[in-house]
Amino acid sequence: MAIAVALVAASCSTGGDAVATGGGTFDFVSPGGQTTIRYDPPAVRGAIGELSGDDLMEPGVSVGLENFPGQVVVINVWGQWCGPCRAEAPALEQVALTMKDQGVQFLGINVRDNNRAAAQDFVTAYDLTYPSIYDPKMRALMALGSFPTSVVPATLVLDREHRVAAVFLKAITAEELQPVVEQIAAEK
Repeated sequence: MAIAVALVAASCSTGGDAVATGGGTFDFVSPGGQTTIRYDPPAVRGAIGELSGDDLMEPGVSVGLENFPGQVVVINVWGQWCGPCRAEAPALEQVALTMKDQGVQFLGINVRDNNRAAAQDFVTAYDLTYPSIYDPKMRALMALGSFPTSVVPATLVLDREHRVAAVFLKAITAEELQPVVEQIAAEK
């Protein structure tokens, strides 16, 4: 309980390193404790709040959902200290490269890494080509509303209107992620 309170307090701090505003309509629910959740049909999907922050690899440059209008966006919450994040990094990059010509963009949110250089080394070591928000204090995650900030890694797939279409509360494989992203990218 104390950890949850500390995480909420850290998320609510003020500062300029990440920006997130509420106002989204996404209400996270994990029926029966599921770790893979789909939100279908599209009419039941909720949008997250405004999400942007300092680009991990380019300090001082902002990156966020506003950079990807009309695109499917796959958001991955990760940390260089996280073993499962290391395991899933190649799969995420594989799907990102495969799907980018179909209007799909990946966006990482690097959390709880107070050493920016270590997080940058992770991106370099795994040859990740998509941007990540540097969010050591987890302020950007406020845009996700009631989403559990303690779950790392976690992956959210947003449709072209940036509504949450799928959530994975675990490390993910390319075989799990690819068909979900393909289906959402094919929606009209």
